[in-house]
Amino acid sequence: MINVLIVDDSVLVREAAKQLLEQQPGIRVMDTAMDPLFAMEKMKKEWPDVIVLDIQMPRMDGITFLKKIMAERPTPVVICSTLVGNGAQVGIDALAAGAVSLITKPRLGVSSFFEDESDSIVAAVRAAAQTNLTRLRQIATSAERPIAPPVVKTPRIAGGSDSRVIALGASTGGTQALETVLTALPPDLPGIVIVQHMPVGFSRKFADRLNRDVRLELREAQNGQAVERGLALVAEAGKQMRLQKSGNGYTVEVIDGPVINRHKPSVDCLFGSVAKAAGRNAIGVIMTGMGDDGALGLKEMFDAGAATVAESEETCVVFGMPKIAIQRGGVRDILPLHKIAGKLIEWAR
Repeated sequence: MINVLIVDDSVLVREAAKQLLEQQPGIRVMDTAMDPLFAMEKMKKEWPDVIVLDIQMPRMDGITFLKKIMAERPTPVVICSTLVGNGAQVGIDALAAGAVSLITKPRLGVSSFFEDESDSIVAAVRAAAQTNLTRLRQIATSAERPIAPPVVKTPRIAGGSDSRVIALGASTGGTQALETVLTALPPDLPGIVIVQHMPVGFSRKFADRLNRDVRLELREAQNGQAVERGLALVAEAGKQMRLQKSGNGYTVEVIDGPVINRHKPSVDCLFGSVAKAAGRNAIGVIMTGMGDDGALGLKEMFDAGAATVAESEETCVVFGMPKIAIQRGGVRDILPLHKIAGKLIEWAR
């Protein structure tokens, strides 16, 4: 049974969320609270498995409460707020502080929203309940460190095409996992293409924030953009990204295509295209996330002769996507997060 605490200053939201979640098998709404201070009083009596949390509330805002929870007793938190729409910085801040997912709540039509988006809301709560709390504590600890100054980058020479390519895919917990891997990479690796599940509007903010901390160049992908040495391209949220062969190298196709495996962008979409375009000249890595997106595509890469890696259970926030990929036979190496960058460097050289 997943015990959920709903914290929101709107009576309408609390009731709509409670009604939705209590209809689901295996989920129990243990209580609701109109702000974090009331929530803390209720949590003294019973601690939830998952917290569904608003941001803008009286007496204490949600981000402050999130940081307090992560410092005292890390708990999976799903942010549900009007303030996280369109790539707002507060959403990036919430993910960095340890929130496992973001749901953009509308200012109007709340009741219909919880009906129309019921599947994604319930999926977010179930994914949060599968969180590896040991890994969540590590993320919370790293979030408390002082912000490091931007990395001094070596100017990248444009046009550095390469016959090899690196493909990364992640979902729940992936923003922190990608940061761990990418910050450990040198600036001269073959081009990197990335799918990270996130709400529309957040991929560019995520790429821009991460770009300041990595030695390679990291950007949100543009349609027709060349995949070059020292460049990492993040798929745009709300669009599909595919790799295409172009001369001796590759470009990316970024299109408003259909949802694939319940996601847009989809890891399966990217990995499947990498299998066709690059074959044995690619390496694919599937990291933390709920569900099975990427398992089929990674198997296609494996069958095409590519090197394939899955993040091990010990370091995953949610060991869903890697687990299914392993079960389907598409994984050559299973590695903890801190060893994935070394594997990429070894493969490239």
